[in-house]
Amino acid sequence: MSESELTALLGPLLAEHELELDKLDVVTAGKRRLLKVTVDGDGPAGRGPSSDQIADLTRAVSRALDESDVMGEAAYTLEVSTPGISRPLTKPAHYRRNLGRLVTVTRPDTDDLTGRIVAVTEDTVTLRVTNGKHPRTQTSQDLDLPLAGITRAVVQIEMNPPKDLVLPGDTDDSADTDESAEEGDH
Repeated sequence: MSESELTALLGPLLAEHELELDKLDVVTAGKRRLLKVTVDGDGPAGRGPSSDQIADLTRAVSRALDESDVMGEAAYTLEVSTPGISRPLTKPAHYRRNLGRLVTVTRPDTDDLTGRIVAVTEDTVTLRVTNGKHPRTQTSQDLDLPLAGITRAVVQIEMNPPKDLVLPGDTDDSADTDESAEEGDH
């Protein structure tokens, strides 16, 4: 079994389900193996893969693996998941899929900056930064930051995000969590 064979097998299935391969891992534990397929994509609301997409892909990958010899004869467990909210944002698509969410950005030679993503282009992210603790005295400003100048960006988990900033797709819990589906032992 090689990673290139697995990638070749997964490619058409991912395309069919409108998803992209984020990471592929094969972990050996004794006589067993765990095949971890991490996928990403826009999903139906443009906010990441839905639970249904993950479940459908898991079934398709399981069938394809059963019909091929790419995993060999040893038993394995298949796990298909999304990267989850804790994955750092590294591509314009990551920022776009998190539009409206609170993010902490690290840039060289300056303090970390926390703000809400309000716009994204291929080169720039616009963060709405709020200053002040009390709602009556708070002020907000939009800052355009070049993506090339960001060394790290991570979405912040909010228990009660502002209702006026909830975007379509936010009611689907799949956008907020690390979606995962297991097909079981093979």
